[in-house]
Parts: sequence; structure tokens; C-alpha cells
Amino acid sequence: MKFPAEPSCDKTVLVHRLSVTYLSDRAQPVRALDQATLEIRPGELVGILGESGSGKSTLAAALLRLLPADARYDSGSIVFLGLNLLALPEAELQRLRGAKVALIPQDPALTLNPVLTVGDQIVEVIRAHIRSTRQDRRTRAEELLKEVGFDQPRRIYTAYPHQLSGGQRQRIVIAQAIACRPALVIADEPTSKLDASLQAEILSLMREISQRYQTAFMLISHDPTVLAGFVDRIAVMYAGRVVEEGRTEDIFRHPLHPYTQALVRLCSRYLPESGTRTRFASIAGEPPSLSDPGAGCPFARRCPERMKVCTERDLRETIPQPSHRVSCFKYDQ
Repeated sequence: MKFPAEPSCDKTVLVHRLSVTYLSDRAQPVRALDQATLEIRPGELVGILGESGSGKSTLAAALLRLLPADARYDSGSIVFLGLNLLALPEAELQRLRGAKVALIPQDPALTLNPVLTVGDQIVEVIRAHIRSTRQDRRTRAEELLKEVGFDQPRRIYTAYPHQLSGGQRQRIVIAQAIACRPALVIADEPTSKLDASLQAEILSLMREISQRYQTAFMLISHDPTVLAGFVDRIAVMYAGRVVEEGRTEDIFRHPLHPYTQALVRLCSRYLPESGTRTRFASIAGEPPSLSDPGAGCPFARRCPERMKVCTERDLRETIPQPSHRVSCFKYDQ
């Protein structure tokens, strides 16, 4: 079975100053993404961290070009494997989805078809993108089942989703996602429905896949502990912006943005040993309205280090440390 050749590109995906607005006849427009910038290289694991409403899922949908009809791309660009996604026709996008960029959903119980065997559902992905015989597709599906951890792939092939556990169903959607060896896999809270031991197994499986095929992964999460020890870099989102981005180790040990510091403080086992270990920490205040965010830094109203300039000037990104960027007036000198 032949897989499509990869275009030559040093970056799997480059999102540059992307802004997206949701429009409505009954409400004010909502700026869901505000000049978001992110790049992911081949084989890299990147985490997208932030509270609900921070823009994480909108960023993922924008990369897949699956935003709802009321969404508008205001500015910026998305370059995937050297292709400008915002300029591609829908037919070309359909060829890319599933083949070159794939999605691991949050809840496989809602995405797997209950009346089809899991083997047939994996085969459907292969048939949609790769020219092959029926037997080749079956063989490939069984290989994928073995690859994601099933020691009896032929038995699992004929099983229905309701006959499998939550962890097993998550392995099935991973097998679907990697069926065509995509360049990028977007995982949207893929372990949120699993207990801690199963979370570790699924994250370890995704890392193995990344290393084996140089597949890039973008893991979306609101939980810092899920990303620690798994991703190479973390981009922290707030109010539609990437407010900080750096190596995972730097984000946890030396967070720069007050919002990132607050998120890290929520998981006590990652606080510096000299710090206060608050088991039930919380971030005071409420996120800003995305319909009317106001001037300055969107985190200013919740920030304990707020300065006068924070509500007066537009933010600019700075790089106070190598490979570590942040949008905060503390570093804008």
C-alpha cells in the first residue's frame, strides 16, 4: 500500500497572526482568535493550554478549515506543508483532511458509528484517501489495531464500539487518525474522559507514534498536568491570543506571563519547592468579553501585577529568553 509523498517543508504548520470572528444577527461579533501565531515542526509535540473560551478549539477548527458558517477569517495565514490553507478550494481540503491532517476527538463514543464494526470504520478512512484493494485495506486496518496496542487485532476488528471500553475506543480513533500517516494530528482533550492510568497509556502511545513516523501532534488541553512530560512546547492561550509560548520545561519552571503563572499554580506538584503549595488554587475574576475586550492586555482585570499601561496600550510580543516568547508589558521595555 503506497502512501502519498510528503511535500518538502521545514515546518509542518505555520499560523501567522490569525484572527477569526464569529458573526451573529442577534448578538455582537465575537473575536475568537486575535492575531494568534504558532508553528509546529515535523515530529514535534506541541500543547495548547488555556481555560474554556480561550480559543483553543477555534484554532484547531481553523487548521482543519472546519469553522462554522458564521465564522470569518479576518486576517493572517495558515500554511500547512507549504500550502496556503485559506486559499485552497474545498475539494483540495477534503483530500487533506484525514490524509495529511487528522483529528483525535474528545469523546470517541460520540464520533464512532454504533452500527458499524470498528474495523470497517478504520477501513473507511483508508478507502477515502488511498487507492488499494479490499484485502489490503483489511490488512492495513489490522496492522493499525496492533500498532495502537491490541494484541488480538482480528477479534477487535469485528467488534462494535459498545463492546469496547473507553480506553479501547480512544485507541480506535487514534488508529483512524494515523491510518494514512498524516503529517499533523490534532488531539482535542483526548484523555479528558479517562482515568489517570489510561491517560498515561494514551499519551505514551501518541508519543511513540510521533517518534516512529515523525508525525507532529497538537494536543489541546485545559489541564497543565496532562501536557507536562508529554509535549515539547506549550502555547498558552487567553482571550483568543497566544500570550506565552516556550519549551515545556521553561513554562513550568519559569512561567513569564501572570496568566501562565496562575495556571501552573493550579497544579501544586509543579510549583517550585520554595513556593506555597496551595491545593485548591483558583484564578480570581472572569475572562473578558470577546465581543468587547477593551484596550490593552485582556488579562489586565484579573492580573495581580497590573500596571497603568496594561489598560492603555496594545500588547506587543517580546522574546525575553531564547525560544520563549510572551505578550506582557513587564517585558516590553
